[in-house]
Amino acid sequence: MAATAISHLLPHIHRNGSLKSSSSPKDEKPRKGEDEEHFCTRRREEEKRMLADWEAGRRPLEPAEIAVDPSRKIVGHSSKHLRCEDFQLLKTLGTGTFARVWLARLANPKQEDDSKVFALKILRKVDVIRLKQVEHVRNERNVLAAVAGHPFITTMVASFQDRDSLYMLLDYCPGGEVFSYLRRARRFNEETSQFYAAEIVLILEFLHESQGVAYRDLKPENILIDGDGHLKLVDFGFAKKVDNQETYTLCGTPEYLAPEVIRNTGHGRAVDWWAFGILVYEFLVGQPPFWDQNPMKIYEQIVEGRIRYPSAMSQNARDIIGRLCTVDVSKRLGQIQGGSKTVKAHPWFSRINWDDLYHRRMKGPIIPHLRGPADTRNFDDYDPEPEGREPYTGQMFNKYDRSFEDF
Repeated sequence: MAATAISHLLPHIHRNGSLKSSSSPKDEKPRKGEDEEHFCTRRREEEKRMLADWEAGRRPLEPAEIAVDPSRKIVGHSSKHLRCEDFQLLKTLGTGTFARVWLARLANPKQEDDSKVFALKILRKVDVIRLKQVEHVRNERNVLAAVAGHPFITTMVASFQDRDSLYMLLDYCPGGEVFSYLRRARRFNEETSQFYAAEIVLILEFLHESQGVAYRDLKPENILIDGDGHLKLVDFGFAKKVDNQETYTLCGTPEYLAPEVIRNTGHGRAVDWWAFGILVYEFLVGQPPFWDQNPMKIYEQIVEGRIRYPSAMSQNARDIIGRLCTVDVSKRLGQIQGGSKTVKAHPWFSRINWDDLYHRRMKGPIIPHLRGPADTRNFDDYDPEPEGREPYTGQMFNKYDRSFEDF
């Protein structure tokens, strides 16, 4: 069964990341004798060229490269020149209450750029405001900017806006959701589970220890498979920079909620390690350990924290799941002294070469069958956008638009 989100969830669809320069796209000023109109046109064309070049030469970045200020990066920057009309919208990849994700390519591409595609997420400002999602959208954009270039996190290449909408240009991940592969296979074997779990460990290690970010919505539906069979974590709508502090917002998916979220006693990054344990169990068994038609029954099971393991599950798998899904946060693997290193050192991961994995030298266990980089066979079809939607009025612009300045 697909998990049902407690709060608003958006499907995002994306792909692989890299930097090509440390110079800022927004540092440059008009050349001598160049008027503002010519400057904007030139910068717009230069940015489109950079996008095409980036897509052609992606590579995983080292953590120190990712940590560069987003305003100094070619990926993750806020563009003051790009416009929606710079892209040809090919097909809807996913929809939410206030967003739609499109497969897109540069408008009027050169022949060599015809197969270079992106995922363009369009968020209508009026809907973001009406649904009180301004803070979540800002958090998502800022976190994605900060982590742009990580090998297993969707890369936000650029963000921009116009009067009515916000845009996030992301890498396209053509393999679709891990959830779909898991349902077709019923369960993953131990080797596949270890490989994908290890990539998630590297994601959480970076988010927690380099960025101080709690992801807060880990589940198979938010993990995509790229064309090379590696994972990409998407949907950062609930991600929040918390450092060592606690937050109280109730968000996530019932089967994956940590006990401290349900009790509303304050939670931090440790919720991701609990959810990771649930995910490992679902990889190996085919369903989460806590389940009931009634969400309240699920919460009761989670707070009790008693997991039943199939007899065929290995002892090392049982041990790592049990140590991750520990109700006492102070004893939870990943949260105890040593952080992510304690997870990486667990015997269940003894066959993983972490450096080779980070640099994608290991072949992914599931390679999607694709006709080309723009193949959308792993995504559903969606109805066209409804007409006659609420306008973004001048009054709303004056009251709220400053909240979107960093787009």
